[in-house]
Amino acid sequence: FKQKTAYEIYQCDWSSDVCSSDLQVIVENRGGLSMEYVAKAPPDGHTILGYGSAAWLTQFLRDSVNWDIARDFIPVTLAMSSPNILVVHPSLPVKSTRELIALARARPGELNYAAGTIGAAPHLASELFNAMAHTNIVRIGYKGTGPSVIALLGGEVHLMIAGLGSVSPHIASGKLRALGITSAKPSALAPDLAPIATVLPGYESTSVLGILLPAKTPIAFVNRLQQEIARAVHKPETKELLFKAGVDANGTTPDEFAAFVKNETARMGKVIREAGIRE
Repeated sequence: FKQKTAYEIYQCDWSSDVCSSDLQVIVENRGGLSMEYVAKAPPDGHTILGYGSAAWLTQFLRDSVNWDIARDFIPVTLAMSSPNILVVHPSLPVKSTRELIALARARPGELNYAAGTIGAAPHLASELFNAMAHTNIVRIGYKGTGPSVIALLGGEVHLMIAGLGSVSPHIASGKLRALGITSAKPSALAPDLAPIATVLPGYESTSVLGILLPAKTPIAFVNRLQQEIARAVHKPETKELLFKAGVDANGTTPDEFAAFVKNETARMGKVIREAGIRE
């Protein structure tokens, strides 16, 4: 399965015991309506949801949502994930995460960060940083990652946490300075960068793509789909393509994905509530 956007629905024919390259797959992009659509779909294995962390965190950003992640869905697999990079404008006099924290604490409310969509990974990663570092770095909102990066390049803002693909060329050219990576452990995607967690133990924030099915879908479909996705994302040619895009192949089991969602719901839900973040 190829992710074209942040929100996708996959419809598959499970009538064959063998998955083939000519199996028809319809990609239907419904944006924010994807969750409600799949929650109401027949649990026959034909409608599959590919979604990011908004699937389990939107409930904290709004007064109400029309789905319940635990009641209406079955987790299949965390298909892939991507760490983000903490970058600053070169004019900011810091060369490490530790130095940034010290400067931000010395100048509370004076530093700012760029972020696009409210509740998206770059935004929540920054607020998690604020919460764990006990800093007050102020969000400046932009219409997406592209405008945020442009603003940072132009010196309109001091820093941001962004995906590898969006900032790597600018790091290489010296137009931005990278301080750390948001993965819990060192990553081969950015081997020269230390995890922010080396300074803030327990810090972790990654962009993810999870696969879910409507509740009551037979467990045979759930297990089969997980196995096929895991096999697909771990093909050498697929892993290479993902790596070049700054993405790690995962393909976790349903139980592992369920545990991930439960942990992230509790951890990031607390951050959202305490920071008062609302869409």
